[in-house]
Amino acid sequence: MILLTLLQSPVSQYVSQHPVVATAGTPAPRTELITMTDDYLWFEGLPFPVIGYSYEVLKEAGSQFVIKDEDTVLVTYPKSGTNWLVEILCLIHSHGDTKWIQSVPTWERSPWIETDEGYKLLNEREGPRLMSSHLPFHLFPKSLFTSKAKVIYIMRNPKDVLVSGYYHWTMAKLCKQPESLEQYFQWFMQGNVSYGSWFEHIRGWMSMRHRENVLLLSYEELQKDPRSAIERICQFLGKKLTPEELDSVLKNSSFQVMKQNKMSNFEMVPEALFTRPFLITRKGISGDWKNHLTVAQAEAFDKVYQEKMAGFPKGLFPWEWHTPCTQHNQVCFTAGHPLPLPLPSFIPPWFIFKTPPNLFPFSFPASAYEIKCTTIDLLSLTYLT
Repeated sequence: MILLTLLQSPVSQYVSQHPVVATAGTPAPRTELITMTDDYLWFEGLPFPVIGYSYEVLKEAGSQFVIKDEDTVLVTYPKSGTNWLVEILCLIHSHGDTKWIQSVPTWERSPWIETDEGYKLLNEREGPRLMSSHLPFHLFPKSLFTSKAKVIYIMRNPKDVLVSGYYHWTMAKLCKQPESLEQYFQWFMQGNVSYGSWFEHIRGWMSMRHRENVLLLSYEELQKDPRSAIERICQFLGKKLTPEELDSVLKNSSFQVMKQNKMSNFEMVPEALFTRPFLITRKGISGDWKNHLTVAQAEAFDKVYQEKMAGFPKGLFPWEWHTPCTQHNQVCFTAGHPLPLPLPSFIPPWFIFKTPPNLFPFSFPASAYEIKCTTIDLLSLTYLT
């Protein structure tokens, strides 16, 4: 999710108010270079939206913004569940009370560090602050790395990120708009989208995953077991909620409730910034990429993924949980991916209808089957005679 500064001025007027600036002289450790085009605001080689962002703020945020020990920082790559997690964090901080989330827009409750308006709001606030950012690791405020601030990084299956991003940017007038999913697929793979490469973003932030003040979450686990995920967040933040308060957090951060909350669904964003009526809550599911990407695109993506993500432990990311099974009484599969059809005739009928969906792994009580999982979409069960 991108925080949208609520500007009424057209892009051309905004650009004229923020001229191109470039530094000269001896190169610094962080090369400061920016250009402005009709498509993106380019800062240090990365593209940003042209509305709501400026050279001055991007530069100052990285070098001067002070993150305090009592702050809570939410970091994501765009379209990875930012808005959802902001809602959860706000409800945790208010102990399940809904007044805050129903009266204050998301971008004011958890301002974006790198946007003009968000940076201003954060600098004016006293006490513990909740803040969001899509910034990559190397552009983040340096003060974070010496602070004890709580950092939550949420990630999502990059194929779902790609599809969600496509729908978002085809509606937004904030930067270059793709003409087709095929075109956006190429941009995404090359890193030529807002905030740059997903691969570089997650690789950078994964270097922080072993720190005590960093919590790693995934969109998939929030969907699979939101109560357990919320309990983990509470424990990480040192927040103790009663069962009733936890129930309220769970209920009021649900997709259905958020979709009806105009303070959370971006209904209040000016229509001039979008090509058609816009809500940040589109589907809120995992695995939707299978309804959009072709087999060839998925295979091309997997090849690049394997190259870019080499070096990380297997199973670190939940969308990789499709490794071969080692126990005869378990089936391995990824939540959101259907069983292959047609199913072998020896699989009992109750297997199809009574096995709980979206669990990984789930128990298969019949020891008379040898179960193998070969790819993300194919599992095989062999009857042992």
